[in-house]
Amino acid sequence: MLFSCKQATSETVKAAEEVICRTIGTTEGIVLEEVPSVDGKDCYVIDAKDGKVLIKGSSPSAICYAFNKYLRYACGSMVTWGGENINLPEVWPDWQESATSPYQFRYFLNVCTFGYTTPYWGWERWSEELDWMALHGVNMPLASVASEAIARRVWVKMGLTEEEADAFFTGPAHLPWHRMGNLNVFDGPLDSEWHEDQIALQHKILDKMHALGMEPVAPAFAGFVPPAFMAKHPEIKANQLTWGGFDLSCNACVLAPDSPYFQEIGKLFIQEWEAEFGDATYYLSDSFNEMKLPVDKDDVAGKHSLLAQYGEAIYNSIAAGDPEAVWVTQGWTFGYQHDFWDQESLKALLSRVPDEKLIIVDLGNDYPKWVWHTEQTWKVHEGFYGKQWIYSYVPNFGGKVLPTGDLTMYATGSVEALNSPYSENLVGFGSAPEGLENNEVVYELLADMGWTAENIDLDQWLMQYCLSRYGYWDEGMQEVWTLLHKSVYSSLYSYPRFTWQTVVPDQRRKSLHDINDDFGKATELFLSYADKCADSQLYMNDAVEFAALYIAELADRHYDQVLAGVDAQANLEKTVELLKVVDGLLATHPDYSLEMWVDYARSHGADEAKKDQYEANAKRLITTWGGWQEDYAARFWAGLVGDYYIPRIQIYAAEGAEAVDAWEENWIMTPWESTEKAYGNPVEIALETIRNNR
Repeated sequence: MLFSCKQATSETVKAAEEVICRTIGTTEGIVLEEVPSVDGKDCYVIDAKDGKVLIKGSSPSAICYAFNKYLRYACGSMVTWGGENINLPEVWPDWQESATSPYQFRYFLNVCTFGYTTPYWGWERWSEELDWMALHGVNMPLASVASEAIARRVWVKMGLTEEEADAFFTGPAHLPWHRMGNLNVFDGPLDSEWHEDQIALQHKILDKMHALGMEPVAPAFAGFVPPAFMAKHPEIKANQLTWGGFDLSCNACVLAPDSPYFQEIGKLFIQEWEAEFGDATYYLSDSFNEMKLPVDKDDVAGKHSLLAQYGEAIYNSIAAGDPEAVWVTQGWTFGYQHDFWDQESLKALLSRVPDEKLIIVDLGNDYPKWVWHTEQTWKVHEGFYGKQWIYSYVPNFGGKVLPTGDLTMYATGSVEALNSPYSENLVGFGSAPEGLENNEVVYELLADMGWTAENIDLDQWLMQYCLSRYGYWDEGMQEVWTLLHKSVYSSLYSYPRFTWQTVVPDQRRKSLHDINDDFGKATELFLSYADKCADSQLYMNDAVEFAALYIAELADRHYDQVLAGVDAQANLEKTVELLKVVDGLLATHPDYSLEMWVDYARSHGADEAKKDQYEANAKRLITTWGGWQEDYAARFWAGLVGDYYIPRIQIYAAEGAEAVDAWEENWIMTPWESTEKAYGNPVEIALETIRNNR
């Protein structure tokens, strides 16, 4: 088949055609057409016959998703973060399918993704991600890059110097928590070079989002003000907030809702954003993410009055800048702090905002069952009292790699919402992972759930997943995924970590995972398919990942004995021996690399001092973090296992906790030189290690 791309006839078709051409290198034999949406919802038709593929779709993402579906189901191919398994046939197979999404929006990303995954991405990586989004049907992504550049302009217009504004910002990897008002100053400041870089990057991101027919969710002012601004205006009424175990000097102050500055600053932020990037419709603002409202808990009337004022102030500050704008807010805190956010409290917050001018992203529908042990938030709050809402999941926290996720819930949960009395104002479905490039099976499944109003049959879906990902399926592969589903993919944990990743068991944030003997059986059986699946890069990715995970669990069993004082030295040596194998296996995986993370960070620095600063900031986020967040973002990466986790447990065993603290800070501040060494035959090494350490 010749590799060539045609000239498209419409902007919609052109954008989709470019994604397809970048994905498989050709559009030969593929015809794309634009069709109207159905009642404002995307639709597509696939009609492949006689060696030609006709795809009709109502938007670029609808066309791209349809083509991706055709690739998977008709061609046994898959494109995802870790690479691809592309099998282009000589003749395009026959395939007919059509669908209309039950949702207006298919939402993607989390405010925290911009810290745990993307803070140092450049345009090349962002462009790849936008293609991934299109192929997975996303049409409403968050777009918060360059927020601080716009905020800096606002603060200068409000009387601050550029230096005073920059001192308010955190380091790049911690910016999500600055944007949500949780954290200021920490690991900063920023500078003009950073802002200019982010402005240029955001222009490219937004241009491509718009070309792909996406509705980006831009940032808005949420009421948080710099200390320098408060110092210049002693008359300001503001409330001190606390978060994360940080000193108050790093925590935020939020303007009182009746402050005239609230609307003035909010309006200016929207105007500055649109002056730089053009009109936007959807604006994200979260004023109390994981923070308590500054009001006496016994003053119920006062609480409700203040909440109503804040809802009105936030909406009015956005509308003042753009009367057509819609306020978007994360519903995470309504479930996370469910004791505070009872029905009357949330009703109060929403009471003065027009129904059509607010969308609540019900962020974590997986959390009530597995973590909070409550009813789902949309049920508690009756579909959010007439406001528009998006049904979403948070399948990942902190970018942690260990496999976790309730596949059965993901294949059914949103269908319940569609069949509920509250579906009338249910406008979207999505996923909001804090970190990307992990647990790919979850995101492939969730992408499909954005296009169906019916439960997905997991047995059939997993069979097709394996055929598309590995090019192979039989009873043995079915057993692999039965065991994986039974173990790691029938639960959801906030903190899936090994004990050697936290040095000692974390008593506040319990580490949990289901990498057990069933997972071990699945791994050994999966590794036996190396010859049958030799042509699939994605098979090899999964083989080394599963093997590394199971060997890491075997190491953890020895490390538990170290902590228990049972033959401590011998068990420590065995722990280290196994973790060195883990490090070598992970070095063959395309996503699980400290080197890549460090390289991204250093690429933004114009000189060595700035490169070192960004590297330290990037490494801090995935290790000590700050406040009481240590090991929250525990990564299972080559380089990090070998050069951070191994020496850290050795130092703890030899010198104790105080020595560990000093060593961690030194490791963060010292530029890292890669020691990653990949195995030539990782499957052989993995099998030998597992068999010798059962």
